[in-house]
Amino acid sequence: MAREIVLDTETTGFDPKTGDRLIEVGCIELLDLLPTGRTFHRFVNPERLIPPDAIRVHGITDEKVKDAPKFHEIVDDLIEFIGDAPMIAHNAAFDRNFIDFEYARCGRPITGEARWIDTLKLAQARFPGMPNSLDALCKRFKVSLVERTLHGALIDARLLAEVYLELRGGKERVLDLSSAPAAGRGAPSVVQAAAYGPRPRPLAPRSTPEEQAAHVAFLAEVLKDRSLWSAYGVGIEEAAAA
Repeated sequence: MAREIVLDTETTGFDPKTGDRLIEVGCIELLDLLPTGRTFHRFVNPERLIPPDAIRVHGITDEKVKDAPKFHEIVDDLIEFIGDAPMIAHNAAFDRNFIDFEYARCGRPITGEARWIDTLKLAQARFPGMPNSLDALCKRFKVSLVERTLHGALIDARLLAEVYLELRGGKERVLDLSSAPAAGRGAPSVVQAAAYGPRPRPLAPRSTPEEQAAHVAFLAEVLKDRSLWSAYGVGIEEAAAA
């Protein structure tokens, strides 16, 4: 089974290199594109003040995270939850920069770009020239935003998991179309072709005898190879000899 982690972060700003820090991380575990119910969610004390502009986006105040653990206190739990699975994020470079910056500060190996799947790039390839923010994609795919008034790492990760499923082919990917239960999990589904026989009541012809005769006469005049129509019982040869 393919295991993937949908991840979102909230931060004090845009760039860890200028002093911004991570203040929330949320993860959703997927197996074969379906949420398993396992999640990881932590608020983090950023060891600095949170700017008002950032608070207006996610609503996380200094008071809310003053007693939260520092990142080095949660890093091992986060690494254990993610394991070696690919990580999925919207505008993945942003989340990767903060995760890798925090990993490096704690002396842990960084994740590296190759492990990340960027849903923004997937959306831009599928909907070029269209708005492809997470909100726009939720509206396009009819993913409910009713529970989300502010950005939040776990809420956004849940929304992104639904969007990612749609970007990978939609909910029909997980439908079982087999005509009988599979022998075991992972067994290929086989759709049996329906067998059709003669109609119990043949349909009445829609053309008149005169129209049928005119059609046969036309075929007899213009066709050189009459075998195809003859196979369907059309008496072209008789019409040509008449």
